[in-house]
Amino acid sequence: MKNRITNLSFFLLCTLLLFSCKSNNEEKGENAAIASVEKTEEKGLKNYYFGYFPIGVAVAPRSLEGQSKELILEQFNSMTPENVMKMGEIHPEQNRYYWEAADKIANFARENDIKMRGHALVWHQQTGDWIFKAEDGGQVSKEVLLRRMKNHIDSVVSRYKGTIYAWDVVNEAISDNPDEFLRNSPWYEVAGEDFLIKAFEYAHEADPEAKLFYNDYNAIIPEKRERIYKLLKLLKDKGAPIDGMGIQAHWSIFDPSEKDLREAIDKYSSLGLDVQITELDVSLYPWEKERRELKPDESDEFTPELEQRQIESYDMFFDVFRDYKEVLTGVTFWNVSDNYSWLDHYPVEGRKNYPLLFDENYKPKKAYWKVVEFDEKN
Repeated sequence: MKNRITNLSFFLLCTLLLFSCKSNNEEKGENAAIASVEKTEEKGLKNYYFGYFPIGVAVAPRSLEGQSKELILEQFNSMTPENVMKMGEIHPEQNRYYWEAADKIANFARENDIKMRGHALVWHQQTGDWIFKAEDGGQVSKEVLLRRMKNHIDSVVSRYKGTIYAWDVVNEAISDNPDEFLRNSPWYEVAGEDFLIKAFEYAHEADPEAKLFYNDYNAIIPEKRERIYKLLKLLKDKGAPIDGMGIQAHWSIFDPSEKDLREAIDKYSSLGLDVQITELDVSLYPWEKERRELKPDESDEFTPELEQRQIESYDMFFDVFRDYKEVLTGVTFWNVSDNYSWLDHYPVEGRKNYPLLFDENYKPKKAYWKVVEFDEKN
């Protein structure tokens, strides 16, 4: 009798343990399933704007590490090298190229199936002085300058053929003086308007599949818009293989207006060109061109009032972008988060700015949610 009771107790204990294990395993399985669903449902900017346009970000090699890397992979499906493909960086001397930094970004893009824009082949800044100098130290001839420009474009574009889908071929060729048309840069001084046409021709020869853009700032201001339009039409009329207009979009909570933004996109796209927003940030301060020092009484606090104005600006800009999804083929933010922005150093060194959708800790700001929470039916 005693043995029977012992056996029965043992049987009941085993049964309880079995059901307990099963229950725990089922609970773990349910939790894992919930976690998997939550993971699947995580969305980034690239997901919210799938079917509209790629969402890009300007990066440096250091951006591809730590929290910045994680945010890029989560949120973006396009990248632009902020500086490392500019001529002065990648081609500092006539017979020397520095590929390491640009290669790192290109490899990252390929490995993670991220689209990549190239920036910028021909610009009046961050260009090595060697390209404008003859062997005797004087100014180079037009023939030699164009040959050097071709060699540069051939080398850089060919190296990243198949990885870079679009290039900013010429950057900021319009004069800052409203009474002038083209900027009186060394390129223009030596080669006239031919440097613009040839730059696009050389880029197309190096990669016939790449989309080729002209890129400029203050492209929404009506007065400058008209001069940019004149240049784009000139290039089209001359047969230059230009595919699009890049609007830099270094904007602020003060401008541009919705009216000016819509009119600019309409104007540029009327030429049959794609339009891209290539360098988007929304500063808390009014536009200034010239560098200056921080004033003693100047505050850089990100107040609730400034935050609200930035939310409203981003909301309006993306409302317009969505309306133009048929001609707008990309929107790229200039830097990853408020942890670092070039606007922390320009135009006022040491004045903190907060121009992006992610804060200093790489977390979404309120403006982010305004940008992604929209009614697709509208």
